[in-house]
This record gives sequence, C-alpha cells and structure tokens, in this order.
Amino acid sequence: MEAFKKLYDIVALLRSPGGCAWDREQTPASLRSNLIEETYECIEAIDEQKPEHIKEELGDIFLLVTMLAYMHEQEGLFSVDDVLQANCDKLIRRHPHVFGTDPEGNNEGLSSEEILRNWANIKVEQEGRKPKDSVLDEVRRGLPPLDKAYKLQKKAATKGFDWATVEPVIGKINEELEEVLAAVASTEKRDAAADLEGELGDLLFAVVNLCRFFKVEPSLALQRTNTKFTDRFKYVEKRMKESNQEMTQANLAIMDRYWNEAKGSVNKAALPAKDL
Repeated sequence: MEAFKKLYDIVALLRSPGGCAWDREQTPASLRSNLIEETYECIEAIDEQKPEHIKEELGDIFLLVTMLAYMHEQEGLFSVDDVLQANCDKLIRRHPHVFGTDPEGNNEGLSSEEILRNWANIKVEQEGRKPKDSVLDEVRRGLPPLDKAYKLQKKAATKGFDWATVEPVIGKINEELEEVLAAVASTEKRDAAADLEGELGDLLFAVVNLCRFFKVEPSLALQRTNTKFTDRFKYVEKRMKESNQEMTQANLAIMDRYWNEAKGSVNKAALPAKDL
C-alpha cells in the first residue's frame, strides 16, 4: 500500500503544473502505443526468464496504468480508487467458488471449463451484459489478426466445433499448403495476387489452429522466433563485417554458413537451459 501510494504521488506530481512538461502533455490516446510496447517488452523479459528484467518491465506497466487512470481522475470521470475497487468487486463477483458467494453452494471441485462457463454466465446474469448473437462476437474486433484467429478458434471449440485429435489439424495444414503452392503456380491468372493472399491467410489460420491445439499462444511463439532471428542475423552481420565481406545475394552461401554457426553458438547462449 505504501509503495502504490508513493507511485500515485509521483504520478500526481509529474502531471502537476510544477511537474514534467512531457508528462503533462500526454493523453490516454498518446500513451496507447506505449502500453502495447511495454507489454511486449514484459513478455520478452518473461521469455528470457530474467527476474530483474521482469521486475523492471512490470514497473513500467504499473506506471502507465496508474498514469492512465490518474488522467481520467484529473478530468473528473473516475478516480484511481474507482478503478481498483471496481476490479476487486469484479474479481470477487466472478469467483463465487473461491469467495463462497455461489447461491447454490458450488464452491469446490469445479474444473477450469466449468469456471469459465460460470464466468460467462455471471457477465450476463449479474452484470447485465447483453448476450452475444454469436459466440464469436465475444472476440474483440480490434485484436491483431494473429491473436484474433487464435481466440476465434478457441471460442468455436467451446461449442464443439473442433477436431478430437491432432492428425486432422496437421492434415489441414498440408491441405492449405498444397493450395498455396497451386496459387503460386497460377501467377498468370487475373486475380493471382488476391488468390495467393487468400490461400496464405488460410495456411496461417491452419497453423494457428495447431498452436491452439497444443495450447501455444501463436503471437508469443512468433515473438520468440523474431528474437531468435534477430540474434542470428546480427551475428551474421558481425561475422561478415569482421571478414570484410558485403552482405549481398552473391555472398549468400557465406552468410548461410555464418547463420548455421550462429545456431550453434549465439542462440545456445541466449536460450534457457531447458531449450538447449
């Protein structure tokens, strides 16, 4: 409580006339990208399994959330206390099995699926939220496409629209890959570009489904690969510079050799022990 009060007081000072000009100029709209960026940086720190880095990034998120809430407090729309109290009330309301508020006394032994089902019912029955026409309407429209595909598939699966085993999931990926290759081979068609875009979208959607099947968040998996690619490419750049060679298509074989070298050195040093 003392630590949060200190953070609140610092934010209030930064936003005050005698505080920081940059902080005073910020608005909820201007901080949107910062919130996204800091969230991804926190995810990266968690992937790296570095507690000090995680602590720092969580602090940045706390700062942004507090700043955003305080901005609305300044406008008289709601207070930081209102945000915290509403969240506490919601957590208690949506966890009757924990706080003993279930009118039917179902407080123990619930599965994760039953808890999620009760969560959805509470949103409609107790909080007055309008039931959606489709279960897919529960997925936020503004989500990045990769995350949206994942959540659409998860929602569909709650209604039994899912394969029972992984084999047909992999089969669907192979099917979509064949259709991509067919689209690539038909480059002379009038709508070739649009067809290829559609087939590649179907392939990505099928791969996301495989991620979902194994409970792997596709955006996190891709972020991890992005980091791995960046580390290896930087290693190739360094080795090419050390050998006074240009990074051009003509030197691809050399770069590929350094890339394979990076796979055996740079990334082993960067990955957690469990991934070696």
